[in-house]
Amino acid sequence: MDLSHIKAFAFDIDGVATNGFVFCDSDGDLLRSYDAKDGFGIRMAVMHGYPVAVITGGSSESIRKRMATSGVPPEDIFLHCRDKREQFALFCERHHLDPKEVMYFGDDVPDIDVMKASGCGVCPSDGAEEAKAAAHWVSDYPGGRGCLRNCIETVLRQQGKWTFDPVQYKAKF
Repeated sequence: MDLSHIKAFAFDIDGVATNGFVFCDSDGDLLRSYDAKDGFGIRMAVMHGYPVAVITGGSSESIRKRMATSGVPPEDIFLHCRDKREQFALFCERHHLDPKEVMYFGDDVPDIDVMKASGCGVCPSDGAEEAKAAAHWVSDYPGGRGCLRNCIETVLRQQGKWTFDPVQYKAKF
């Protein structure tokens, strides 16, 4: 698959960046488990200048905190989305991107329109059947267990940008 046109990444949280399990603490905050390798993949994209967005129906502040540690800027973290196309359009406009230059990761019905509008819609291996059918690429990896890392790494490797500079990494993160 030719991924030379990809200039940015956007993804859902539950079922993509996490395995979809949501735990509620005694204060009512919804807690999620994230894969550290997925987080590193996001950091590599950010280090190499790719804009990255989170577009999720989730609304916990813990999402903002986790994504901040991966380098996603606050203005590109869209929570409580009910029509993800709107936030996707804002992200593209903010970064002067054609939607076809963005790889979008989604795992369920609310993601399908954005997956189709993007240059490469990716669905984790354990996504909903409708999302898999709409995807350009169904990952070999499930949500929250390597899907983001594998696909981001594939893009960066194809584009000759999967390189690690520890000095830059330390300065950025």
